Amino acid sequence: MVQLSEKPDVQQQHVPPKQRVQSSWLARLRSTFSHAGPLKPFRLLRQDIRSLSKRYKSDWRVFNQLVVASAVFVFFTNLLPGITFASDLYNLTGANWGTIEVVFSTGLCGVIFSLFSSQPLTILGVTGPFSVLAENIYAFCQSSFRIPFLPFIAWSCIHAGWMHYLLAIFNAHDWTMRYVTTFSTEVFSLLNSIIYFHKAIQELERVHASLSFAAFLYAIIGAVGTFLLALGLSTAEYWRPLFHRYVRMGLTEYAAAISIIVFIGMPHIGELATLDRETLAVSSSFRPTSPDRSTFFIPFWKLSLGWIFGAIVPGFIITVLFFFDHEVSSIICTIDRYGIQKPRGYAWDIVLLGTTTALCGMLGIPPANGLLPQAPLHSESLMHTVKEEVTAMSSDGVARTEIKEVKRVYEQRWSAFLHAGGILLFISPPFMHVLGLTPTSVLAGLFLFMGEQSLSVNPVLRRFLYLLTPSSELPPLPEAVPSYWGIHAYTALQIVSTIVIFAVTLTKAAPMFPVIIIALVPVRLVVMKKLWNRETLRYVDQWACKGGAPEDEEDGDMREETTEETLGKIVVADNQRVSGGISEGNIV
Repeated sequence: MVQLSEKPDVQQQHVPPKQRVQSSWLARLRSTFSHAGPLKPFRLLRQDIRSLSKRYKSDWRVFNQLVVASAVFVFFTNLLPGITFASDLYNLTGANWGTIEVVFSTGLCGVIFSLFSSQPLTILGVTGPFSVLAENIYAFCQSSFRIPFLPFIAWSCIHAGWMHYLLAIFNAHDWTMRYVTTFSTEVFSLLNSIIYFHKAIQELERVHASLSFAAFLYAIIGAVGTFLLALGLSTAEYWRPLFHRYVRMGLTEYAAAISIIVFIGMPHIGELATLDRETLAVSSSFRPTSPDRSTFFIPFWKLSLGWIFGAIVPGFIITVLFFFDHEVSSIICTIDRYGIQKPRGYAWDIVLLGTTTALCGMLGIPPANGLLPQAPLHSESLMHTVKEEVTAMSSDGVARTEIKEVKRVYEQRWSAFLHAGGILLFISPPFMHVLGLTPTSVLAGLFLFMGEQSLSVNPVLRRFLYLLTPSSELPPLPEAVPSYWGIHAYTALQIVSTIVIFAVTLTKAAPMFPVIIIALVPVRLVVMKKLWNRETLRYVDQWACKGGAPEDEEDGDMREETTEETLGKIVVADNQRVSGGISEGNIV
């Protein structure tokens, strides 16, 4: 019996090239929107909602003294810097936004996210980049557009809201943030540390410009004292055998709160009470800052139709800024070092962020989004040691179980809910008055402490110290990594990139700084892999949202291509052998 090879499809051979290209394009489009395709609508949203339903009850079952201490810590590190941005917004938006609006927004958005978000470790607040963006929008409204600021920014936030919905529906996290590595997140974290150090200096400059020299000297003492006391108390758990274990734990967990309270009260003691001091500017009643408003609601529908559509442009900028800021904040506060075990969720949180952004716009208050370094500092404050059984195979092939101590985070909603509820409480006049007793020098010290806490856990700092370490004292590298020179160059590039981005934040182009950070992603994946040794990059850089490194996936793709190429050669050889036998009249 003669077995003939399959005849080629005659119709396929005669398909015109143009139709062949169109069919290929349609096939790719269908696969993109297929069940597992990157743009399959609602794919990540359904996944996040299922994960949220599984974890929600357990998130409320974890409550202990460390959770309470974390809530107190995040309360101070979120509220006080937010009021600083409020003073900037007051001056830059013609008194349309002030302290009451920032506190209201931070508390409201925080409570909503603590109750309904997929990732309750993320902390929300009004950010510095948005303050700069709002300043530019206000300037355009006043000088160029000649339209009221609040209705225009309300429509900008409404447009940003539905744009967030589209990003979530079409799985934006998968085709954007999945390509982000720790190279970019470490640069972003380092940038935020530098920004907080800079904010501390700015606060002291304001004091120097408005108070006497003696008051300025005491402000420096207050700032440095707040920082050093908080830093010293944060190490109290290592003071053994001094004090009881629970005392050391309490001092560590409430370090920032104790330091702030001490230096708020100190200026009221003895002769220090006679010195001038600059305190936080707060509202005296629960009403909008602007004298032209009586309620927290904007008649946004009164804006003309042309400007309603014109607000799509700033709405798009807000969307890009908030999406990147919030995604990076959520990623950094759930990286591997925190031992996260519950499922993460990003798409649902983007829907929630779009909702709160539109809501804030209609209420006439600045919208809040994910904060750095507050989000990772929140995770740091919830770190604890647990003992887990680890099973490993010994050299003789026998499975052995060992007890190891590992660091994990308490994954719960209480700390986010309590801190946001506390902030929301401070929109009432009595609590607002207490808040107004805080000297700005204490705020400068808190900025220094937050910058140091964020910098201390950033791997860039460790690798920077390697630059200053003699080669004989450096720890040994894996055999595949040739030397430290590649690691040093990698670190130097991160530091230079951070300095360039920080310089941009000091200019009018500040709202566009997320675009520069996003540009670091293709730089890392396309340019750096041609300049750096593969094993060096594999050693220092990892995917931010998943395990492994880009080089691991490239190795896998190369293995698949090699396998496919080998199979293809086998098939071609078989076809040639079969067709050759038939042409010679042989029986196959």
